[in-house]
Amino acid sequence: MFLISKMSDLNWLPGDIVIKRKNFVFIFPITTMVILSVILTIVLNIIGRFFK
Repeated sequence: MFLISKMSDLNWLPGDIVIKRKNFVFIFPITTMVILSVILTIVLNIIGRFFK
């Protein structure tokens, strides 16, 4: 939660859902999660091939 509150001031990627109300901020980073998933998949596949 602390990390998300610090990141709420950053610009989000297109496709990320950010709703800011008076006392409420809802963040659902769909695009960010997809990009992180692709990057982690590639990195873990590369690491897995070295230790095979």
